[in-house]
Amino acid sequence: MLPPSTLGRDRTQDADAAVRQTDADAALARLSAVRKGYLTDPFIGYLVPRAQLQSPRPPLINIGTYVRSYSIDHLTEQWMNISKKEHTQCQIVSLGSGSDSRFWRIATGPCKDQLRVYIELDFPEVTTKKAMSIRKSRELNAVLGSPESVTVAQGGMALHSPKYHLLPCDLRKSPTEVLPPLLVNILSPTYPTLLLFECVLVYMSPEASSTLIQWFVDYFRSDSHTSEVRILGALVYEMFSLQDSFGQVMVSNLRSRNVSLPGAIPYGTLQSLPERFSRHNFTTSKALTLREIREKHVAQSELERISTLEMLDEVEELNLVLEHYAITWGAKLNGSPDLANSSWLKWGLTRKQDVSDEYK
Repeated sequence: MLPPSTLGRDRTQDADAAVRQTDADAALARLSAVRKGYLTDPFIGYLVPRAQLQSPRPPLINIGTYVRSYSIDHLTEQWMNISKKEHTQCQIVSLGSGSDSRFWRIATGPCKDQLRVYIELDFPEVTTKKAMSIRKSRELNAVLGSPESVTVAQGGMALHSPKYHLLPCDLRKSPTEVLPPLLVNILSPTYPTLLLFECVLVYMSPEASSTLIQWFVDYFRSDSHTSEVRILGALVYEMFSLQDSFGQVMVSNLRSRNVSLPGAIPYGTLQSLPERFSRHNFTTSKALTLREIREKHVAQSELERISTLEMLDEVEELNLVLEHYAITWGAKLNGSPDLANSSWLKWGLTRKQDVSDEYK
């Protein structure tokens, strides 16, 4: 949640190395939250180097990681449950996926049969390390399928299995050149597909991120010769509203690590965040800060449970941090004969009084 420490790091590293380091920091934060009991994730330890030697993070970071995970998990699970209701499988594409363990959690959970394919895209340096971690772990490999169905490609930078694909690329480059060779034989435009952007677009120029989203919009455009319905969803988690004093401290801390946030410039308010999707003619788009999610969308029983895990003294600072991170989601429905009554339009976070015990 907070910009990580610069201790022990070489400040002469290039910007890409610094951005890649933010993934390592997020993975360590998740590992800490799991070990403290905020989250359940039996796989994250296999994706963190020397996991047994890592120190716990402060309560503020653990709670922030919990709210982030709650939000993305809930929206992803709901997406898959809607696909089940619609009697179809769905696809997930995680862009800038880093060390995320989501595929393994889905593939061993109640929604596993709804998943047609799960694709992860990231820098070649990141995918190479992740492919090595996967191949070294008996637990991770067991979820992928039979050994003969799992292959490593592109000199160790890519990995393929029946449902999971790990692919190297630079998302800042032209998607019309980069993505077709990677995706056209894997990703079908006829299945509901969810794009996950967890702290990735903020590191790209607004022009590059817009071009990237538009490529997927075009890829999932309905065929005018058929009545086929095509569904595209997108979910973004990142910082915003960085022009105030607290936001400027965040920017300064990251700048000291050679990390810039060009993608945050157009998004100075919560109201501006859904415009990322509305400008691409998404059917619906919404945004919430992590503070609002914690206060109004997390079940009271969950808040009471996590309050017993650690003592939190910095409540005011926690609220400031959560106010500068947001979840934005949107759905684009193409070719639907009855848009007004579509289940996909109900996709979103549920307010506290309506939250059931399905999320754990």
